[in-house]
Amino acid sequence: MASDRKEDKKMDPQAFIRLSIGSLGLRVPSTVAKSNIHTFTSPCVCEIRLRGFPVQTTQVPLISSPNEAGANPQTVASSFYLKESDIKALLARGCFYNANSCLEIAVFTGRKGTHCGVGPKRQQIGTFKLDVKPEWAEGKPVVLFNGWIGIGKNRQESGKPGVELHLRVKLDPDPRYVFQFEDETKLSPQIVQLQGSVKQPIFSCKFSRDRISHGDSLSTFWPTTISGSSKETERRERKGWKVKIHDLSGSAIAAAFITTPFVPSNGCDWVAKSNPGAWLIVHPDPCRPESWQPWGKLEAWRERRGLRDFITCRFHLLSNGQENGKLLMSEMLIGAEKGGEFIIDADRKSAGSVGTSPEGSVDFGPVCGGGGGGFVMSCKVQGEGKCGKPLVQLAMRHVVCVEDAAIFMALGAAVDLSVEACRLFDRRARRSNRHSW
Repeated sequence: MASDRKEDKKMDPQAFIRLSIGSLGLRVPSTVAKSNIHTFTSPCVCEIRLRGFPVQTTQVPLISSPNEAGANPQTVASSFYLKESDIKALLARGCFYNANSCLEIAVFTGRKGTHCGVGPKRQQIGTFKLDVKPEWAEGKPVVLFNGWIGIGKNRQESGKPGVELHLRVKLDPDPRYVFQFEDETKLSPQIVQLQGSVKQPIFSCKFSRDRISHGDSLSTFWPTTISGSSKETERRERKGWKVKIHDLSGSAIAAAFITTPFVPSNGCDWVAKSNPGAWLIVHPDPCRPESWQPWGKLEAWRERRGLRDFITCRFHLLSNGQENGKLLMSEMLIGAEKGGEFIIDADRKSAGSVGTSPEGSVDFGPVCGGGGGGFVMSCKVQGEGKCGKPLVQLAMRHVVCVEDAAIFMALGAAVDLSVEACRLFDRRARRSNRHSW
């Protein structure tokens, strides 16, 4: 099967641009450091701003040696992904501003919100700005800036060197395939590829709530086989859900199914982090016809943060299909009420449940072609109780043929269904449990 994999010419990608900011470093001359002894003893951070996008925050390492060249040139601190309409909006001149937009990097020292002896007050050291120019729309790789530049009030005053920022700003084409489920996942919809206003059927998915029977090739992953489940059981546990992704010829080329039931934890009425539900994402085994090989594992649970409920989705890639070789690729929060987006992106290094992934290269094994850092996949889903049509975007470099895209469709379906699987089991208990998370 693996030898028959060929590039599928029918799938046309959409143009995206990756704007990456990396190789960050801050060089502070001794004369400046001595006159600001408290300023540079705490971590320095920068806020990276681009109009129309959320502000990104990252740390800036201090470069101790004046002759040091800067940070690793391959290190990416943050990235923005722009489609054609985003670039047009950035280049447009509006009534509230006269010039084109710019990439702005504001560098701060100290911690935000500290004062009165509790900690060093955050102070802005300086700002780097880079105008958005027509070359951004050309879709070609280009280094917009690379090297040191003086920032802030101390730059080159009276012939004395000031604080300098090192950075590398680069544009790279990063085309994506965009797919959409044409209806709710549990209604077994068709999956189409979007290219402008054109919708091209690519896959179909088949959803089932029954436990896998002996006649199903997925039964090898189950310790026992039970057909069906009672309504009473369904009220207290959600299990046996499966989604198969079929190509246009009707062949099943990827699947996702629940391996650990979604059940309420002791003393509460929701799926908790201590006992998450889990999906196994599988693809056809190239060495054994009619068999499946594990590719990834998705865990999901419900939690409360502040006044809102969230579904946390954690995805591990299974190295060689083995649980003991799993690699954390992403852990994301999705709003239980409003929905959200599940993302795999090697540039996202935020801690906790905001988005984590391994640094550097992303290798998805023989299932998917290509590799490298940056964006891999995103899946936008609706909140519980809403008629959602999941929207999935894939980096073109990870897709050689339709089978590669299908495995991510199965993962996207599992993310979407996890919002449903993690809903409260007894809605009447929602109010009484509201303050017991």
